[in-house]
Amino acid sequence: MPHEQISEDLVTIEEIRYRSSTGKRLANYVIDLVVFYMLIIVFGILLAVVAPTTSELFFEESPGFGLLDRIITIMLYAIYMAVVETIFKGKSVGKFVTKTRAINIDGSKISTSTAFARGFSRAVPFSVLSALGSPSNPWHDKWTNTMVVDDTSEF
Repeated sequence: MPHEQISEDLVTIEEIRYRSSTGKRLANYVIDLVVFYMLIIVFGILLAVVAPTTSELFFEESPGFGLLDRIITIMLYAIYMAVVETIFKGKSVGKFVTKTRAINIDGSKISTSTAFARGFSRAVPFSVLSALGSPSNPWHDKWTNTMVVDDTSEF
């Protein structure tokens, strides 16, 4: 009986990636949002201590300030998520907790521009609702050709 030898170049080991569940995606969102608002509160407290007169601007009662406040908050959240996902190669605080990671559809790590595209895609109204369903494939994933997967290895 001849002994068969398999050449290593013929054997391909492919890592299988599993798309994260809707529950993990929801947990990511809630955790990241709580962390973001905690940072905003800390920043606000520091600003009030350092420059008390500046903090009065944030209690403006003029018409339209509520809308401006929301737009600024959405933009800051987009920048926050983009910076965090860039620094941590597709991970955010929520993704560290749930052991998930954002990657490109082809399985490669996301670039800085992709992280910023993902971040600003989240600013679209009702984007959060697009994540409902199974499998969870929100707009910011579709528009940037990314997905969030269970993290099985380090990049």
